[in-house]
Amino acid sequence: MRTSTRAIHKTSGGQLSRFDDELAIEEPLEIRAHSKSLAVLMRTPGDDMELVRGLLRAEGVIREEPFTLSCAGPNEVVLDMDEALLSQRWSSRDVISSSACGVCGAAALAVLEELAAPVRSDLTWSPELVCLAPTRLREKQDIFTKTGGLHAAALFDAEGQLLVCREDVGRHNAVDKVIGWGWSSPRVRFSEQVLVVSGRLSYEIVHKAVAAGIPLVVAVSAPSSLAVDLAERWRVTLAGFVREQTFNVYSHPGRIR
Repeated sequence: MRTSTRAIHKTSGGQLSRFDDELAIEEPLEIRAHSKSLAVLMRTPGDDMELVRGLLRAEGVIREEPFTLSCAGPNEVVLDMDEALLSQRWSSRDVISSSACGVCGAAALAVLEELAAPVRSDLTWSPELVCLAPTRLREKQDIFTKTGGLHAAALFDAEGQLLVCREDVGRHNAVDKVIGWGWSSPRVRFSEQVLVVSGRLSYEIVHKAVAAGIPLVVAVSAPSSLAVDLAERWRVTLAGFVREQTFNVYSHPGRIR
């Protein structure tokens, strides 16, 4: 269940009327390990394993070492990995994320310096594909159509085919879900993918793209200054303010052919 029906009142033409409206559900998801609570996320239920996998990989808490994720309940995911490695990784961060707003601060940037490398990719997209991508994403936003209250993210391949779309009340959660999907799919190569998001480009979204090795990020709205700085530093192309026939390229324009 990702939506909930509520009785509301609406005004139109000066008249007040009652009808039922669908709202996007927002609920907490707790991440636990070794009976210890690691973080609580506010998210739209569904695709929780992808959400946690994407978040923990982007944060550098889990890499290639053996680990498992399991659902202990509708609002709880358990991480099982070597406790010494977990403690070492976790000690560098106070909290991964306490809400749908994502991670913040200098510690997040330090993770990139420790774990990431400049993105290497031969991927290019035409201006036509960049302009079409948000429309194709919008066509897959089923819950947004019902509620008008969710963000979305998607991965596209080099030919412009939409591979996966995820929705969530948090725009960073939506990105974590699609990246978590990609990390659980052995055939997905992030260096050959494009990340498309329905809103603005914050630095956290660029952080996640860098951690995954995604070379091109497309957004309907604008990036922040720090998002552009990170994209320049880590060789990610940012395209924003995408409309039917126009968009801005903020970094590494060579990937737009």
